[in-house]
Amino acid sequence: MVFRSMQTATMALLGIVGFTAPPTVAQQPATGTKVVQFMGLEGVKAKSTGRLTLEGGNLQFTSSNAKANVPLHLIVDVVTGNDSQRVFRGTIGTLTMFAPYGGGRFLSLFRSKVDTLSIQYRDAEGGLHGAIFTMATGKADALKKEMVAQGAHTSIPIQDDAGSSDAKPAAAKEKKP
Repeated sequence: MVFRSMQTATMALLGIVGFTAPPTVAQQPATGTKVVQFMGLEGVKAKSTGRLTLEGGNLQFTSSNAKANVPLHLIVDVVTGNDSQRVFRGTIGTLTMFAPYGGGRFLSLFRSKVDTLSIQYRDAEGGLHGAIFTMATGKADALKKEMVAQGAHTSIPIQDDAGSSDAKPAAAKEKKP
């Protein structure tokens, strides 16, 4: 008799605890690269924060409010901030520092804190569009490399780490006696 009443009390207690305990949902790991889409994607507001993924031959931007897909074979150009720095180094890069009111210096500081990825793509009717994304430093080059490997096109070839523009050839390095 005592055993039966303890069993009933235990079942009632477990029922109450099970009913009041909030259900837990396993969190899915975040996939893709966290980006800010500055402008350019159809149906997505400017400066929207979301994730950029490569799935099924498409570049997908997903935010809480919108989703956009661009087939990789329709991307005619992919350019990163590092590509732009390689192209505009030297005299032109130095001259941009002298923009009125220190604007060039300000912009160069801003560019070093984030990576940028710009794409040009064609829609189904052949119209040319562009989109600009910013992301954490070090992410844009890897994303560009993966996009080109899956069918996107680029006007500036991908540079390997070994051939980095910062590395000097052996003959150009300073020799100490």
